[in-house]
Amino acid sequence: MKKKWTRYLAGAALVAVFSLLLLSFSCNTSENKSARTAFAETAPAVNIAEDSLEVVEAVQNVFRAVSESVRPSIVELDVVETKTVQVPSFGFPFDFFFGGEGYDETQEYKQQGLGSGVIVRRDGNTYYVLTNNHVVGTATEISIKLYDDRVYTGSLVGADERMDIALVSFESKEDIPVAVLGDSDTVQTGDICFAMGTPLGYFSSVTQGIISATGRSGNDIGSISDFIQTDAAINQGNSGGALVNIYGEVIGINTWIASQSGGSQGLGFAIPINNVKNAIDSFIKTGKVTYGWMGVSLVEVTQEYKDELGISNRQVGALASQIFMGSPAAKAGMQAGDYVIKLNGKDVKSTEQLVRDVGNLVVGETAEFVVLRNGKEVTLNVKIESRNDEIVNDNSQLWPGFIAAPLSDEIREELELDKKVQGVVVTNIQPKSPAAAMRLQDGDVITAVNDKPVKNLQEFYSALDLTNNKEIWFDVYNQGHTISTGKYKL
Repeated sequence: MKKKWTRYLAGAALVAVFSLLLLSFSCNTSENKSARTAFAETAPAVNIAEDSLEVVEAVQNVFRAVSESVRPSIVELDVVETKTVQVPSFGFPFDFFFGGEGYDETQEYKQQGLGSGVIVRRDGNTYYVLTNNHVVGTATEISIKLYDDRVYTGSLVGADERMDIALVSFESKEDIPVAVLGDSDTVQTGDICFAMGTPLGYFSSVTQGIISATGRSGNDIGSISDFIQTDAAINQGNSGGALVNIYGEVIGINTWIASQSGGSQGLGFAIPINNVKNAIDSFIKTGKVTYGWMGVSLVEVTQEYKDELGISNRQVGALASQIFMGSPAAKAGMQAGDYVIKLNGKDVKSTEQLVRDVGNLVVGETAEFVVLRNGKEVTLNVKIESRNDEIVNDNSQLWPGFIAAPLSDEIREELELDKKVQGVVVTNIQPKSPAAAMRLQDGDVITAVNDKPVKNLQEFYSALDLTNNKEIWFDVYNQGHTISTGKYKL
């Protein structure tokens, strides 16, 4: 029996060897082109100098380290919104065909959405996720998915439309990484950055690029924030995700893209993280963002305005074109026509920046403003109050209720004005404002204030002094006629 098994095993071994030889022959035969099999070479694909390769590998290691350290704090937000629509209803079947009186009924339906968020804080077992208002602001259900596929139910802590940010919370006893917030004021054009989130549903994705620009305006999307521009790919679903620097710090919240196709074209925009740090505290404490308010309407002005106001072309600031009567600014002595150049010792770089800085002031704080008035610097101490939308939208207190513009050659030609006519042009009249009550119209030319002739913006705003006048009226030139308005009591 033993010999029989020995012969059997020996025969099997011979068959195996023969098969292996045949296989080797077929694989290595140079003439059999169709059956040729390629094997990976052990030599490197490209000959790269060792010192150069070390540099590239070091950069790659940084990218890996940043991705591995930050991704655990980036979450996916799955939201459900309950929406209501009106649907037609017909009482009698023939009404549908013959136009009988129907009535509208409301019908609810649920709409799903997806976005990203960043875990920015932990308080005990409560974690807080920062995201965009347009991601979760009207959601009725919020689901939070972590990097390791754990899922939690989220609750909306607070949301703010003006800045397009929101804060969501969830509960967990486990240790979950929290992102480190950086200093977005140090960000410079050309810096390397990473965009992290869930673009188009691809969970926990990382793209890399550079900072293309800083201080981009948010006017196009109705936001008071400025934005960091990046060419790191940002797509739908990235909203609320993090823009990260090479140190693994969050420097922005990805918010919107400029695109003709709907997808990434290298024009992504993120809210600087410094703009929202105070908002996180406000959301946690009160569930909303409380904005400081001084009570003026600020506008950017051209050099033509500056020339008539006696302001140097190099001087950057914001024009207080109108002022709310009884506001903190009015109480402090600020006048329409003041050109604001400093806030608490900090130079004003743009109107948008000043709006943000005023909004970030603490209610009850006294802020120091430096303005240019009649070519001289005036320092005003304004006690900041809380922004109240009801007051802000009350044009009856907005003085004078329009924006005065210089009489340029272009406007003269459009209005067919003689060069002898001197004054300022009325534009942007606000409904229910003092200007509207005085029956002023866009295109009117104000030639005098309280019977005192005015030739330019500086003379006009000087005559509007709220502290030295109890009533004000205008001489108005329109279509060859000059009339006086009624007297407006201050």
